[in-house]
Formats: sequence, structure tokens, C-alpha cells
Amino acid sequence: MGAIIINGGRPLRGTVEISGSKNAALPIIAATVLHGGTYELRNCPDIADVRCACAIVEELGGHVTKAGQSLYIDTGQIFRKTVPEHLMKRMRASVLFLGPLLGRFGSAELTLPGGCPLGCRPVDLHLEAVAAMGAAVTLREGTICCHGPRLHGCCIDLRFPSVGATENALMAAAACHGTVTIKNAAGEPEICDLIAFLQAMGAQIRGGGTSELTITGGAPLRGVSYTVMPDRMETATYLCATAGCGGEVLLLDGDGSCLEPVIEVLTRSGCDIRQRPEGLYVKSTERLRASGHIETAPYPGFPTDAQAPLMAAFLRAKGALEISEHIFEDRFGHVPQLLRFGARIELAGNCARVRGADVLRPARVEACDLRAAAALILAALQAEGESVVSGAHHLYRGYDDPVRKFTALGASIRPAR
Repeated sequence: MGAIIINGGRPLRGTVEISGSKNAALPIIAATVLHGGTYELRNCPDIADVRCACAIVEELGGHVTKAGQSLYIDTGQIFRKTVPEHLMKRMRASVLFLGPLLGRFGSAELTLPGGCPLGCRPVDLHLEAVAAMGAAVTLREGTICCHGPRLHGCCIDLRFPSVGATENALMAAAACHGTVTIKNAAGEPEICDLIAFLQAMGAQIRGGGTSELTITGGAPLRGVSYTVMPDRMETATYLCATAGCGGEVLLLDGDGSCLEPVIEVLTRSGCDIRQRPEGLYVKSTERLRASGHIETAPYPGFPTDAQAPLMAAFLRAKGALEISEHIFEDRFGHVPQLLRFGARIELAGNCARVRGADVLRPARVEACDLRAAAALILAALQAEGESVVSGAHHLYRGYDDPVRKFTALGASIRPAR
């Protein structure tokens, strides 16, 4: 779908179900390659990136079937060790097949991954991690070649708590000979979900949720059934949408415990947000009150993936909010598009200052990445009149059926014909 048409100016009311996590499902799908077995993955979102990960599994020789929100994966017949370039280019997370292929077959070959254009996103930490386990790594003409028929135990001290490098190291270490310690590991909830999946497979891993992980490799692995955690970034997006548009929404299966920095900002700005047994409740009855300074940081800090939706929520707020981006240097690509709505945003290096406008006007805009697409949708929902958001394919990479979900909340939104 190339564009989405929105007639904004309506509050959001009702109930929306939070889908399974994109950022948990992708490494878990990759991890099924570690052992030739059959897997049932429940609560998988129906998004483009998950479909790409499944296509990689099938290209390697596996088999994937879908039934509702469940994936059934058989990796018993996998024999290829190379991920083709056309699939690598479709998403950044394609690099997560490096660790499982290396762990199972002792070699892997991949081209450099694609994904959202968020600036320099090297894979050097991934390669340093597998090299520490004994893999010989070569990079020539954009192709990564790794050979490590007998990975061994070691200590990996990551220079930055990279989510992807932590995940690749975890998966490769599960199949090594010896004990691997990962220091300065990322601690995102999605990594804890991957650890729980690997443990269900039989892997011996200690330290989940901390900055130091210990993996005793070589434990027998097996196929399992597993339920993917709810998507915290989808949860954050619908929280921000309700905060910006006004209204009252229940996010079924939404978990506020892993979104404390986002909830703290919205709560101090006037939102009523409460955790209920069935999910996360949010109510916004007046314009937000903006103040203070937000800095993106690795978990448990303010998540970079929530930065763009939160900025959109404050476009009509009273006062000003400053946002500093410390994870990706090109993560303000949505700002020039938000200005078309009449937003008042000043950029200075990695810092944005958002001053609330009295009203937003409808606009024709184009998304440049996944979270930018979400931010533009949120801005259009607040602008009275018809807006068109192009580049909607970015949105469908990470959000399961967003048009239907926003429609259920009372929004006037539809795909362009």
C-alpha cells in the first residue's frame, strides 16, 4: 500500500489489541535455524518484516506455514548457509541469521543488511562477537563471510550495548563449545524474550535482563512452542496517538512495565495512564502540557523507537519539549514532513525543540522510515481536514493492520486506491 488518507480532528475512543512484538519475533524466527526442529510461534504480528524473515527461512531450505497469529516453522531440512542479497536488503534484522547459521553449520555468508535509513549502523560489533568465539571473518565487496566450525568459549565485551550484536552473540554462543560471557549486553525486554525462547529450546543462559550474560554452549536443543511478547513500540505509538488526539483507549495486552520513560513523560503532561489486568488504559482530556528534556538511551532509558511518535503527540501541546537523539544520528528525518502540518520544531544537531501549535493543518507528506511513518499518521490524525501520508510501506513493516485498528478507535483513515 503506497499511501494512507486521513481525515483528522477526532478523538480516539475504544479498545485496540496490541500485536506480538516485531523486535522479539524477528530474532526468535532466526533462532529456529539453530536447530533442525519444528516450532510453533504464537502471537506473531502480520507485518512485512516478519514475512521477510519467513522468506529467509524458506530460502535456506526450511518450511513456514501461517495460521492466524501463529507461525509453524520446520527447519529440519535447512541446508543453505547463504542469505541472498535481495532479502538482506529488505530489512536490518536480516543480519540476525548470522549467529544461528554459524552456530549450526560452522559457516555463514550474508551481504550487508538494509532497513530504515537511520544513519551509520555498522555490523562491526556483530562480527567482533563471533570472531571472539573463533570464527574467521572476512568482508569483501559488501559480503560477510564467516567460518567457524568449532566456536569456543570466551568473554565478549561489547563497546556499545547493541541489541542486534547481543542477539547474534547469544544465538551463536548457544551452539559453541564452552562458556561465553557477554559484558555490556543490551537488556531490552525483546532480548529477554529471545533468551526465554532459547531456554525453552534447551539453551543454558544466565543473566537475562542484566548487562552480563553467561551462556554455557553445547546443550542439546529441541523444537518448541512459544508465545511472542506484546509489542511495546506499538503500545507506545497508541499511547502517543491517544495523548495527542485526546480520548480514552484500552490497549489490550499492553504492558506498561517496559515503557516507564514514555509513560512518565505522558503522565506528567496530563494523561491518565493505568495498568489493568487486561491491558493498559490511557485517557487524555485536554491539550498536553509540554516541558522538560528527553534523551534517548539504551534500555531502560527512553527508547529511540518511541521518539518520533512522542514528538508527534506534542505538536499541539502547551509549552515546549526538547528531545535529544543519542542512538541514531539521522533519526529526525520526520521533522521536515511534520513542519508541513504547521508544526513548530527547531533542530540543532541531535536536539529538537517542539513548541506546540494552536492548530495543525492537513498536509501531503511522505514517510522515510518505520517510526517516521507512525509519527506522520499521528500528526494527520490531529490535523482537521484530509491529509495524505505516502510511503506507507514503511508503516506496514512494523505495525499489524494499523488502518483497521485506528478505524476501530473512531479515526477516519483508509488506504489510497
